[in-house]
Amino acid sequence: MKIQKTPLHSIHCKQGGRMVEFAGWEMPVQYQSALEEHLAVRTKVGVFDVSHMGQIEITGRDALSMAQLVTCNDISNLSNGQAQYSAFLSDQGTFMDDVVVYRFDPEHILICVNAATREKDFKWLSDHRRGQVEIRDSSQEFAQLAIQGPASEKVLQKLTEVDLSNLRFYRFEKGKVGDATTIISRTGYTGEDGFELYLAPDKAEKCWEDLFRAGKEAGITPAGLAARNTLRLEMRYPLYGNDIDESRTPFEAGLGWIVKLEKEFVGREALLRQKESGPKVKLMGFELIDRGIVRDGFRALIDGTEVGTVTSGGYSPSLKKSIGLVYLPLEKAIIDQPFEIDVRGRYCRAVVVETPFYERSN
Repeated sequence: MKIQKTPLHSIHCKQGGRMVEFAGWEMPVQYQSALEEHLAVRTKVGVFDVSHMGQIEITGRDALSMAQLVTCNDISNLSNGQAQYSAFLSDQGTFMDDVVVYRFDPEHILICVNAATREKDFKWLSDHRRGQVEIRDSSQEFAQLAIQGPASEKVLQKLTEVDLSNLRFYRFEKGKVGDATTIISRTGYTGEDGFELYLAPDKAEKCWEDLFRAGKEAGITPAGLAARNTLRLEMRYPLYGNDIDESRTPFEAGLGWIVKLEKEFVGREALLRQKESGPKVKLMGFELIDRGIVRDGFRALIDGTEVGTVTSGGYSPSLKKSIGLVYLPLEKAIIDQPFEIDVRGRYCRAVVVETPFYERSN
């Protein structure tokens, strides 16, 4: 399969981005220092190219009712201009994908999906088509930039007439950013205040350059996949393919809050059964007591017996310690539960802790 490039590929190369293959796309993993990029987002402002993400639109008279059927959260509770974290589930109640749903109105729903699952998601939605709707993969019509960090509102406000102070968390509005018509969404994957911008691909380079001019005094920094990963891990935000996949349910992943069993949706019956019997495992956060860096796939052991594998692990720049996520048997999925992790043949002590690992001070 041909590796795809985002509309900002040439800019990443000019700014010294180290490019890697990710989900079929050539993306910057870091520029100068992943650690500095991470801390810039936590303390100032950083910009990510997330144009690899997919966008699927459901339009027509029955758009809302179909979107309700294929997502486990409740879109009917949203007002127009509101977004929601949700998921597509299989008949077994496991994750097909985790998504963000944007409700423009009852006849126009936009769903942001993961890059690696876009084609699968589109086919799955088409297979579950209901009523008078059009389902369209509009990913090629959007570039997506994420501006994240405490100074993000101040920087972005210089480029738009939309009053960002009135745009609440998980709300969105259409307006101009520079000369580009943009969906401005107060969302993100870092735990900091920030915005995700959806705009035409041919406007992406100028928007990126405008953001860096506007953010120069604030110390704006380009940020890559490595910082994106450590930022989301500190917040316990799941990564599809690591922490959640077609073998895990929302109840097992600690995401039961996105499941609204009072409505009908694909996977509901399986989740009703699991809720009644209880999940056998649960995704828990941990920190390493001994020195070492934990990576995805490392074995977790209790009393010498393997009980799971690390789904996400790494060094937390904000907390200056090694942290991670692991599925543990339910009876062991308790705060302060000690266990060990096989770090390349060396058994290191770890302990289950509360999550999110990091909490914003403001």
